[in-house]
This record gives sequence, structure tokens and C-alpha cells, in this order.
Amino acid sequence: MSEIDDARFFLAKDGNVNPKSELEATIDALYNDTRLDDNSTSCKFPARRAWLEEELKINDFPKVNCEQFNLVMKKLDPTSTTLIFPSAHINSPASMFGHTLLRINSSYNSKLLSYAVNYAADADPKKENGVVFAIKGLFGGYFGEYSLLPYYEKLKEYRDAEQRDVWEYDLNLSKDETIRMFRHIWELNGTHSYYYFFTQNCSYSILWFIESARPSIHLREYFTYQVIPLETVHAAKSEGILTRSYFRPSKRTKLLKYEKLLTSETLHIPRQLVENKINLSSILHNDNISLIQKQYILEAAVEYLEYSYKKNDMTKDRYLEMFYKISKQRASLGKAPQIIYETPPNPIDSHRALRVSLGMGLRDKQNLAFFGIRPAYHDLKDSAYGFLRGTQIEFMNLEFSYNKTDKLDVELATILSIASLAQRSEFFDSFSWRAYLGFDRKSYEDNKANFITKLSYGYSWGNEIGYIYMMLDPFVYAQSGAKGGLSASLGFIIDKSKHMSTNIEASSRYYLDDNLQNILDISQNFRLSQNVEVKFKYNYTERELHSIKGREQTLSTMFNYYF
Repeated sequence: MSEIDDARFFLAKDGNVNPKSELEATIDALYNDTRLDDNSTSCKFPARRAWLEEELKINDFPKVNCEQFNLVMKKLDPTSTTLIFPSAHINSPASMFGHTLLRINSSYNSKLLSYAVNYAADADPKKENGVVFAIKGLFGGYFGEYSLLPYYEKLKEYRDAEQRDVWEYDLNLSKDETIRMFRHIWELNGTHSYYYFFTQNCSYSILWFIESARPSIHLREYFTYQVIPLETVHAAKSEGILTRSYFRPSKRTKLLKYEKLLTSETLHIPRQLVENKINLSSILHNDNISLIQKQYILEAAVEYLEYSYKKNDMTKDRYLEMFYKISKQRASLGKAPQIIYETPPNPIDSHRALRVSLGMGLRDKQNLAFFGIRPAYHDLKDSAYGFLRGTQIEFMNLEFSYNKTDKLDVELATILSIASLAQRSEFFDSFSWRAYLGFDRKSYEDNKANFITKLSYGYSWGNEIGYIYMMLDPFVYAQSGAKGGLSASLGFIIDKSKHMSTNIEASSRYYLDDNLQNILDISQNFRLSQNVEVKFKYNYTERELHSIKGREQTLSTMFNYYF
């Protein structure tokens, strides 16, 4: 059965379920076209015609004049293909997985003048209720739409407006293969398919395009129940079709770089300038500010001005007026040293999404064995190498324990866990949040896994070594009725090293029935290789069992393998 849901893509009535019928209808239509222009079957389905001519050696189809197709083909001038991966967006749940699209490279020297092929749901999460958006996306409530736009426009969207670093991976597709792929893209123009966030999403459709370019590639076979954008990049690497990679820093990355270049005395000036709290002349005529610092101030001000405009913090007229003034004064200061942006760890070197865990431990003098499985995707206690710092998305994370009395217990059953710990800085007043839906065994009243839901808000601050965060966590347990409360959490994460990371979180929970509970979690993670980790964990949980206060302590060593 075809994965295209639009009847306009098929020539036979049962073409979506009967390939033989569609093949016969296609050959018949190609031979019997009455119009030999852009409306002909040959012009609408150039990939089909080319495949039939190549595979079945048919060479007597009527000649047609595909003026529009030839015009676009000449404009694109396809020569090669690049897989584009805009990384996660720190404060957008819908974008935390990242995204993938393709760039069709031309013979032009500038890659920005090439065109990008994109597939996305015909929805705007900013204009719809978040819950409705998620439910409709899960169950095919949107159509997926294809678009062909200049690459620089997609860069403005992902790199500048959404503050997402962009990674480019050149594919070893030849010119002929790229042209074959574009013929298939052309056939899908104006058609639609139902969009599913986990399966038939942006990345899945991109895999189709690559396979159409080179049929011997089998990227879709790497996926069954989910297609995660970063995993498609891993799949492309496994197929051996990636060659070189390039990094394009986001607006956020650029501004954070200026925070390092500016001195403590000048760091606040760019933002004050954009917010009209100081004027240009007070900077330019200040003899206590060096020339290079003045250059950095004005450059950072331009970057922050564009960032503010993208956030709709000002009108277009005010933006253009300030952009002209600041840019003009910056030009008058002459050339500054070129700024070098450090390339962060490549996402292709991060751990894979599926994780299995085995371990052993000790709880209140009792030996335990642990095992678990998590289909997707990443949590704060995993190695952050190659991931956006402070982000977490987990689905269906299951962990069990087994003791010598042959008792199997559920330690954790996460349905969904999301975290966005965005560090605040001079240019970014980010708030942090996290949400949890699932079962854990940290309830105050018993040591069994109980259903809990939490939605937390707070702030985070960091530097190159690590970051801290403070959160308020309203929660509700489903345990002999609903039991709610409010928790205050303080966490500290050290993640400077590629090979290890440390996580510490202390929480105090105040229950509505006046009980107070303290919880401490500590983990030390060692990254032995890209997909192998060893983790040492300690948990301290206070609880009341049969009106007797107890303190449960658990030590464990876990072996994690990702694939």
C-alpha cells in the first residue's frame, strides 16, 4: 500500500494498493497523452517515465515539451545533495528532536543560493492549543506538505528565528542520482500525505527521497515504530553515504560568543543599546572603552537587535531604523579580527536513541539486580556529548529490580518525561521547565511504583564547567486517592568532560497533608565509547511506612548500551 494519501498521485483507481494496476495505467497514459505540454503525464511524472525508459528499455514514448519542469531544473542546476540537521530548539517541545531536510546543491559557488527540500505538517503550533497540536500530530490529524525554497530562507527560520545550530552532511550522491531524486520530488509537488509525529514525519519522507536517488540504499529499514531526526543521520552514516560535515552557528551561539568577548564592564551595553536605555554617542565617545570593545559592542547589538525582532519584541519600522543606525556606526569603526566560533560536538557522535540497561545494587542491606529498556531518546543523566545541553525527552522508559526472594518490582515506568533547562545569561532571560508523566517509587507513604504527574518551572545558570537549576515542582500522586503537593528542587550538573558527567539533585516535597519528604539523587556517568556507558547511582528517599518514619538508601551500578 502506498504511503501517499493523495488520489492525484495515482493514475489507476486502485493505484495506491495495486502496483501492477498503477504501472499499466502509467504506461497507457504515457503512450496516449493528448496534450504534449506541462499538463501531460510525462511532465507530471518525469521520474516514472525515466524509470520505464531505463528499466524496460522503452524509447518510443511521445516527445513532450515540459517547459515548467525544464525551467525549474535549469534554475536548480542539481549537482549534489546535502542532508541538513537543524538541532534541537531549547524551549520548544515540538522541536526538541531536531529536524532534517535536504539541500540540492547547484554549480553556484554559494551554498546559500541552492534550494532546500522540506516536508512538514501543515500546522503552526504557536497558533494552536498545545495539547490539541500534540494529539492531532500523533494520530495523523495534519497533512504533510512538501516545499522547495531557497536555502537561505530555511536558514533564517531555523538558525536565526528558532536559535538552532545547523549541521550539514554532504551525501555521496552523484549528479545523476540527485537529478533522479529531484524528478521524484517534482512528482510529489502539490500532493499530500497524513503526517504522524513518530513515524511518517519530516525525516521519514527525506529517507524516501534519498532512496529514490539510489535504490540500493535502504534507510527506511532502520526504523519500525519511530523515526527520530537524529537517528536518520545515524542511519545515513551506517549506510556509508555521509562524506563531510559543516557547522553553522545559530543566533544564540553567536550571542553567547559575544558574552565571552565582551568585558564585564561592557557586557551589558549591547542590550541596553537595543532597549534604548543608552545612546550610541555615549559609547562611541567613551575613551574608557577600547576600539575592539566598541566593535564587539555594536556587532553584538546588531545580533541582539535581530534576535529581538524575530521574537516580535519591536515593530519592523523600529527594527529597520535601529539596524541602519547601529550598522552605520559599526562600519565607521573599521575591520575587527575575525570571530572564530568553536565547533561543538557533532551530533553524529552522540549516543543512539534505544537504550538497554543492566546493573546490580544494594538497598537497605538487600542485594538487587536491575534491568531496563528505553525506546527513546535522551535524559539529563546520559552523556550530553552531541546533544543540546539541558534538554531531555524520554518515552516509555522502564526499569525493574529483582531480589533474592524472587520478587520483581517496578522501579520506574516513564510514559513521557521532557526537560528544558535553558541557562540564563546576559542576552537570554530563559526560564526552565520540565514535565513528567509515569510511575515512580518515591511516594512518601509506600515503596511501590505509583502514578505521578509533575509540571515544573524554574531557572538555570551555567558556565563551561556545568550548570545549576532551581525548580518548583507541583505534583500529584494517584495513591489510594489523589495526593498532591509542592516540591522545591536544587540541581547541579557537571558536563565539561566528554568522558564523564555528574548529576546531583536534592528535593524537599511538602504534601498537602502536612508531611515533609526529602529526596537526594546522585549519579556519576562514565562514557566508555559512543554507545557504552557505566553509571553509578545513589538515591536517598524519606518515607513513612505504617506510621514509622524510614530512610531508604539505594546504591547501584548500571551498564547502559545504546543502539
